[in-house]
Amino acid sequence: MLVVPTLVGIMVINFVVINYAPGGPLDRIMSDLRGIEGGVMSELRGGDDGVGGGEHSDVGERFGDSSDEEREILESLKEQFGLDKPPLTRFFLMMGRYAMGDFGTSYFFDRPVLLLIADKLPVSLSLGLWTTLLVYMISIPLGIMKAVRDGSRFDVWTSTLIIVGYAIPSFLFAVMLIIFFAGGRFLDWFPLRGLLSVGWEDLPWYEVLWDYVWHVTLPIVSMVVGGFATLTMLTKNSFLDELGKQYVKTAQAKGLGERGVLYGHVFRNAMLVVVAGFPSAFVGILFTSSVLIEVIFSLDGLGLLGFEATINRDYPVMFGTLYIFTLLGLFLGIVGDVMYTLIDPRIHFEGQR
Repeated sequence: MLVVPTLVGIMVINFVVINYAPGGPLDRIMSDLRGIEGGVMSELRGGDDGVGGGEHSDVGERFGDSSDEEREILESLKEQFGLDKPPLTRFFLMMGRYAMGDFGTSYFFDRPVLLLIADKLPVSLSLGLWTTLLVYMISIPLGIMKAVRDGSRFDVWTSTLIIVGYAIPSFLFAVMLIIFFAGGRFLDWFPLRGLLSVGWEDLPWYEVLWDYVWHVTLPIVSMVVGGFATLTMLTKNSFLDELGKQYVKTAQAKGLGERGVLYGHVFRNAMLVVVAGFPSAFVGILFTSSVLIEVIFSLDGLGLLGFEATINRDYPVMFGTLYIFTLLGLFLGIVGDVMYTLIDPRIHFEGQR
C-alpha cells in the first residue's frame, strides 16, 4: 500500500529540487550553440518529453543579449522539450506517461530511455551480481568464525581489518588499485577501460571468459572491500544473539556437538536477517555503490549513464531511471519482507493481539 505514495513522494522531491537547481538543458545547448556555431543541434532530433524542470522562468533573461535568431532557437527548444509549460503541468504529464510505460527520448543521446537502460544494464548487473555474491561468500563464513571465537585474537585483528575496509571509500580504494596495479606508478597488470578488450568477438569462449575476469577484477575488488564490513558484523551479532538463547543450552546439555548446535539449530535462526536482507543489499550495491566505480574505470553501465545525464541535464534519462529503479527497489523491499516468512514461519504480518 505504501509503494505508490512513496514512489510519488520521491519523484516530487527530486522534481522540485531539479526544477529550482541552476542550469538546465537549454543553458547547456545554448552554450554549445554559441561555442560550436550550432553543431550541437544535430544531436537534438525529437524529444517532446517535457520532463524535468531546471529551466527557471528567467531563462530568457539569461540570454537577453542574444540575437533574435538565438531567441527563436531558445523558444523552439523550450516548446520541443515541453519546458514552456508550468512545472506542475510538466510533472503530471511526466507521471502520466510513466504510468503508461512511456519514458521518453533522451535529449542528448537521441534514443529512447528504455533502450539506453537496456544497453547499460548488463554492465551494472554484472558488477552488482558478482559483488553481492562475493560479499556474502566472505561475510557469512567470517561472521560465523568471529562469533564462535568472540574476544579471541582472530576476532580482534579481523575486526581491525573490517574497520579499515569500511573506513576507506570504494572509489578511493579504486584509485589506489589503479595506482598500484593498473599502470599508475608501479605495476601494469590490469586494464582500465571496459569489460572486454577490443576484438573480443574473434576470441574463443575461454579467452573471452578470461578477458572478462581480467577486466572486472579491480572494479569488483573495489566494491567488495567496502561492502562486506556491515554484513560481517551483522552475521556475527546474529549468531552471538542466538548462541545465548535457551534452546542452544538445551541442545548442548543433550550432548550435541558444537558443529551440530551451530549448523543444526543456530544457523537457520541467525541467518534470517542476513538472507532476508539480500534484495535490499543487491539494490544498494547495484544502483549506488557502482556509480563512481563505473566512472573511474570507464565502464559503460547505469552509473556512467546517470553521471553523463546529470552533467548534460538530460531530464528524460534522469527522471526515467529514477522512476524505474525506485519502483524496483520498493518491489524488492516487498520481496525481502516475504522472504522473512518463508525462512521463519513464526513471522507473519497478520495483526497481533
